Amino acid sequence: MDYRLYTTCSFEQNEIAAAHSLISLALREDLDSATDLTSALTISPEETACVAINARKNGVLCGLPVAEMVLQAIDASLKIDIKNKDGSLITAGETIAIISGPTRQLLIAERTVLNFMTHLSGIASLTNLFVQEVTGTSAKILDTRKTHPGFRLLEKYAVRCGGGQNHRIGLFDAVLIKDNHLAARKKSHPQESLAQFLQLARTTYPQTTIEVEVDTLEQLQEMIPGEPDIILLDNMSNDLLKQAVKIRNEQNPNILLEASGSVNLQTVRQIAQSGVDRISIGSLTHSAPAFDIGFDWIE
Repeated sequence: MDYRLYTTCSFEQNEIAAAHSLISLALREDLDSATDLTSALTISPEETACVAINARKNGVLCGLPVAEMVLQAIDASLKIDIKNKDGSLITAGETIAIISGPTRQLLIAERTVLNFMTHLSGIASLTNLFVQEVTGTSAKILDTRKTHPGFRLLEKYAVRCGGGQNHRIGLFDAVLIKDNHLAARKKSHPQESLAQFLQLARTTYPQTTIEVEVDTLEQLQEMIPGEPDIILLDNMSNDLLKQAVKIRNEQNPNILLEASGSVNLQTVRQIAQSGVDRISIGSLTHSAPAFDIGFDWIE
């Protein structure tokens, strides 16, 4: 099948495990160990039907593997014929998949399938808009830890489907020294330089990415001798970002610069044109609007 793929996004084992947990929770919320009272009242158990999942706007598709898992969790006899795949560019009116099986089970599946797919496709589509805005620059679009509890792995998967990249998954897989860490460290180690603090991080976690946050050019210049892998430039103006890039290029071009704070679709291109390597955006996951998808019955 000729999918109009924007990007290839692999659904990994840890993301599958996260989906199983969320699906179990979602179905418990809806059914509470009972049944769909309305469907049981109105529809015979022998009745079958066919449903089309249709896009109602343009965007990037995400969430089909989760939808398949929802159907299997409800009733293994539910069948899905996939017409697109995650990472596909889809247009309004396009059929994403067709589901067939017992009508009662289709009705049980409807809201849970749509909840996952509209949310994840919304993230993928918003990410794609940011990625398109920085086309032609060297900047990459990244997510953050500003995710919904329990949904982090799926939301970060959706970012990849939209063409973005993942920042650290959690507190456990990278060092990110922020202003509060620096303030707390300074209180207990007032004589320690920032470079010494960075060296401690490097010695303690030699195989781990070390990133540090700054919000002034003075702090940037203090951090560069410590040779972090990444310096996060927090809420800097475009003029300051350009100056930061110039300083980095002159003193240590191997350090990556990441811009963050107050990034939106109107500002992201100018930020990218400053020469930074990465732009991290919390709104990709915490504020993406739901993507409009229909669960349309086929006569």
